[in-house]
Amino acid sequence: MAGRKKTPHPPDRPLVDQLDQLSHEALKAIKRMGRLTLPRVRRTRLGGMPGIEPHELSQIASDGRQARITCIDYCKDNVQFQEVTDNLDNFLAQHRPEWSQVRWINVDGIGDIRTIQSLATKYHLHPLAIEDVLHIPQRPKVEYYEGENNEHSRIFIIARMAQIIEGRLHSEQVSIFLGRNTVLTFQETHNGDVWEPVRERIRKPGSRLRLNDASFLMYSLIDAVVDHFYPILEHYGNHLEALEDSVFEDPNQQISHEIHELRRQLLLIRRDIWPTRELVQVLQRDPHDCIGDNTRTYLRDVYDHAVQIIDLLETYREVASGLMDIYMSAMSHRLNEVIKVLTIMGTIFIPLTFLAGVYGMNFHVLPELQWKYAYPMFWVICLVIAGGMITWFRRRGWI
Repeated sequence: MAGRKKTPHPPDRPLVDQLDQLSHEALKAIKRMGRLTLPRVRRTRLGGMPGIEPHELSQIASDGRQARITCIDYCKDNVQFQEVTDNLDNFLAQHRPEWSQVRWINVDGIGDIRTIQSLATKYHLHPLAIEDVLHIPQRPKVEYYEGENNEHSRIFIIARMAQIIEGRLHSEQVSIFLGRNTVLTFQETHNGDVWEPVRERIRKPGSRLRLNDASFLMYSLIDAVVDHFYPILEHYGNHLEALEDSVFEDPNQQISHEIHELRRQLLLIRRDIWPTRELVQVLQRDPHDCIGDNTRTYLRDVYDHAVQIIDLLETYREVASGLMDIYMSAMSHRLNEVIKVLTIMGTIFIPLTFLAGVYGMNFHVLPELQWKYAYPMFWVICLVIAGGMITWFRRRGWI
């Protein structure tokens, strides 16, 4: 009937599910065609809630490797180091020592999901922070999460810890949670860390670290991560000097590969240290209940170190770029020398080839061929011409 509105037929599936399915099929088709290399990105269902709740961690499979968990409690007059090898839930259920002013729990390896779930539940970690811990790599950053009535306020920090392992650069993600009197750290792998000097300072009675709060421990950890870039840059600086000597002594293709690899490693360091400088600046600038005034003062020193490292890094990158230019110039000069030698040799043999061609013609009347000394004289003339040309080239400075 006229005037009656037509009601559209409802789709068989919700529109969001249809778009989700189409997007996944399109991405699979593009990957099969080989036209696009997809980076590692966070895969979230369209319309899904961001973040990972602690109870959702049980749905994620572990990698089978048990995390190494260490707990350090300390105050001005006492310190206790212990490694958690038994049930973590039972350990967390126990009350910390009454004298403990700061507790630091470090986890080596994020593949042990049960460990992360226990700590996330105990310390009320934010779902977005849990997601960033598990989804790597993340850009170095700092986030503030306020709990209910500021009771579970946390500062979440992501940094990149770089080390030289077996002559190669290894960079891993480090996640730090700062509370009022607790610091949690999660390391990506089991390759060790650069925090042993911090542990030594905790063991030492009367150290400044023992006299301050948890935020000072956070500062010390970040400071150790930043300062460890100095020996790494020193390693690459020595490598640059060795490559510079090799470029002038014996330039070859292997040296060009080493220079390219060195430039790539310096670029990776740059990607780690630049956002780290911004991270430290945010911690120093923005006030928070978990960061003491004394810690904020010491963060200035970390910021200065980050700026110095960036300056050194940019200098080394310029040196590496200049070294590549020198290598190309050396190879070009070497090629020119080879071409010059071949050109001189060809120039010397041009008149000799002309004489040989003339007297090699198949004519019956060549008077010189009937002369008794024609063959020796031919060689004398050739040697005189070659010697004269070589002498002339030397006087001109061409050889």
